[in-house]
Amino acid sequence: MLRAQDVLAASVLSTKGLLARYLAGFDESTRLAQPPNLPNHAAWSLGHLALTLHRVAERLDGSPMPERDISNTIEARGTPATSFHRDDVAFGSAPALDHDRYPSLARCQQIYDAACDRLAAAVQSASDEALAAPTVWGAPGTPPIPIYLLVARMIFHNGAHTGQIADMRRALGFRSVFA
Repeated sequence: MLRAQDVLAASVLSTKGLLARYLAGFDESTRLAQPPNLPNHAAWSLGHLALTLHRVAERLDGSPMPERDISNTIEARGTPATSFHRDDVAFGSAPALDHDRYPSLARCQQIYDAACDRLAAAVQSASDEALAAPTVWGAPGTPPIPIYLLVARMIFHNGAHTGQIADMRRALGFRSVFA
């Protein structure tokens, strides 16, 4: 019998490969490319998604944000970052063009993948009651939603930012991922 936990966890994990497909062609020189009229760059998007996925996983597994991936301290400027600073990728932050402020593209993707893995594992081991528990998410005054709907929202959120990366690809003249 297929459990809701299995479906949700597999759906979260599927976003790793789907997003990775759209990162093809990006490299260290384009990870911060922000074409005109597009809101984000690839590095910011990966960090933002990782932060958001970890915030949802915290609600299920109770573990803190992994400092090795999402930090509360700013690394010394002038040295390449190995983690995202929480404030640099939080909702409402503006993507910066400082190469030392974001990890390498490979590290960005590793951090995103680890966040997907963490959320999937938390969902997989959650009880039905834990998934049905209400949680507050979003603007103040937003009514609570069950955590299982928040997990589904994260899958959509990953897809929305993957769409932004697809727009960046077109604006940068990259080949289609379908070619």
